[in-house]
Amino acid sequence: MIRALIVDDNKQITEVLKGFAIKEDMEVDIAHDGEEALEKFQENEYDIILLDIMMPKIDGYEVLKKIRKVSQIPVILITAKGEDYEKIMGLDYGADDYIVKPFSVAEVMARIRAILRRMDTSEKDEKIIEFGNLYMDIEEYTCKLSGKTIDLTKKEFEILYLLAKNKDKVFSRDNILDKLWGIDYFGDTRTVDTHIKRLRAKLASDENSWSITTVRGIGYKFEVNDEK
Repeated sequence: MIRALIVDDNKQITEVLKGFAIKEDMEVDIAHDGEEALEKFQENEYDIILLDIMMPKIDGYEVLKKIRKVSQIPVILITAKGEDYEKIMGLDYGADDYIVKPFSVAEVMARIRAILRRMDTSEKDEKIIEFGNLYMDIEEYTCKLSGKTIDLTKKEFEILYLLAKNKDKVFSRDNILDKLWGIDYFGDTRTVDTHIKRLRAKLASDENSWSITTVRGIGYKFEVNDEK
């Protein structure tokens, strides 16, 4: 059975979401502030978290950052505002999706199902990727370069993993956004360029036998130089 943690200081919202989740055969816990959310997260095992941003004691962004230090559990942010910068900030902190209030509960349930399906599919993918001095472990979300651990954000890791496991396949910026941010993400494609730039800076090394190559006018691909 799927176990969910729903975090929002609005008790009416949590009760409505809980009711629909139970109808989907989920087991549900509720928290009404950031501190309570972290306590429940530390005490229990969850499959997904719905997390409001504006909350008492600790806001959702801080809760998400603390969760991401120890877990890659799917997190959907709930926000009362729809500004792009807030969405981008949440996704950069490691959120898997976001919902803007007022929302359709049916849509929330659909997004939960979609994320859980993606998680189920990813579990069937390669767990370890190695190319020369590059090592990636999808289960632990660790990336090493020549044996040294590289600190990547969740989205940086996912972009690198997507490109590396599809060596030589070209991905457009829109394609990367659709796969990793979701098809309803309306942010600028320059978001991808920014993440690629950070990845290249963090992974720069003379020992690399591979590269993240720009395909002019299209997007990016992961290329391996067999001569090195």
